[in-house]
Amino acid sequence: MKPNRIRQLLAEGKRPVGHMVMEFATRGIAKLTEFGGIDFALIDMEHSGLGVPDVADLIAWYKATPLTTIVRVPSIEYHFIARIMDAGAQGIMAPNVRSAEEARKVVDSMRYAPEGGRGLGLGAALNDYAPPVPRDYMAAANRDNFVICQIESQKALDNLDAIASTPGVDCLWVGHFDLTQSLGIVAEFQNPKFLDALKKVAGTAKAHGQAAGIQPGSLEQAKQWIGIGYNLISFSSDTGVYRSALKSAVDSVRAI
Repeated sequence: MKPNRIRQLLAEGKRPVGHMVMEFATRGIAKLTEFGGIDFALIDMEHSGLGVPDVADLIAWYKATPLTTIVRVPSIEYHFIARIMDAGAQGIMAPNVRSAEEARKVVDSMRYAPEGGRGLGLGAALNDYAPPVPRDYMAAANRDNFVICQIESQKALDNLDAIASTPGVDCLWVGHFDLTQSLGIVAEFQNPKFLDALKKVAGTAKAHGQAAGIQPGSLEQAKQWIGIGYNLISFSSDTGVYRSALKSAVDSVRAI
């Protein structure tokens, strides 16, 4: 198995930095983002047109890099989670987890027995097509794969400690747009109500020995949110970075 850089860096007390891929599902994106210096790629299926074949290709291309691949599935259903893990992903981001029961459903879908109920389909993409020793691989995968639960609603905040207490959850991740929407303050990221929620999530994650994750879209957001206690960072998305860089460059060219 390829080492999980997120786990490695967190264990060293470092802050892994990643990037969301949601549009540019090309054969070159893996090496391009590796050159960009990230530690992990967060592949998005929830708010993109990417399907399972697209994601399977991306994961295969990322195997030519040391980067870890985490996939945000469209919903917390077994048929999404297990298939994506069997394509070789090293972790799952579960959107809009609202209760301990939903968190357990995610863990159960992506971990093997005795920690979960994921089915065995070995010797394919997840094992680089080399049949493993089943029990050894199952134990190694359970140790290595990474479970992220997104906190995106008032209900999730109300059940935060129960979600964090669910065995197998590795990270609480704030979906900042959806959380502000649920709180009735859409995109008001300086609203005290949102900032209090950020502090609550980061504090709960720390208390449970978990990572606190978030995706800033600017350096200003990154600085503020890291200061609050977030230690697993995905910086922007492929569309966000490309759009901003192109606009800035074109405006500069026109100004000459």
